[in-house]
Amino acid sequence: MGKTSKGNTNKLRTIGNALIGLSVVGVLTIFYPVIKEELFFRTTNVYSEKPVSSQFNVRIESIKINAPVRQNVNPWVQNEYLTALQNGVAHAKGSALPTDEGTVYLFAHSSDVPWRMTRYNTAFFRLGRTSAGDKIIVTYEGEDYVYRIREKRTVWPNEVEYITNQGKDQLILQTCTPIGTSLKRLLVFAEKESG
Repeated sequence: MGKTSKGNTNKLRTIGNALIGLSVVGVLTIFYPVIKEELFFRTTNVYSEKPVSSQFNVRIESIKINAPVRQNVNPWVQNEYLTALQNGVAHAKGSALPTDEGTVYLFAHSSDVPWRMTRYNTAFFRLGRTSAGDKIIVTYEGEDYVYRIREKRTVWPNEVEYITNQGKDQLILQTCTPIGTSLKRLLVFAEKESG
């Protein structure tokens, strides 16, 4: 084997190792926010009983969610709801408010691109971990409204009757599932506690 052949083999080995290293860095960059969020959830008991917004807020202690809600966001206009979801949870325009009778419909991301994944723009990251009976507190204009989870359903994106049928007095939370995709929608249904 000549000097040139040995030099080429070393160059190819160096390039190969560099590509492997870049791939590892890329994968870690993509998954770091998810890993960080999961570790935070598993290792801390940090949960604030105080809403981050007294105007409109949603809290679920069982999965450590405490996020602001942006009111009257059009769920059919992508630019509008994507802007709202960068800062928390969106209240679907046309759905009821906690002070009204009817369905209060709130939706949020379960994932986002790594450089934008923060505590609020992925507010419903762990929504699938809720259980029947879990308490949801919606704060609206300084007042708390308590709901209890009744059930969860996974539906296709074209199953929009839940957002358009506003007759029932309930709370529906929506996010995409599986996490990191927009394949289906996870819906969490909750009933308002009387009192």
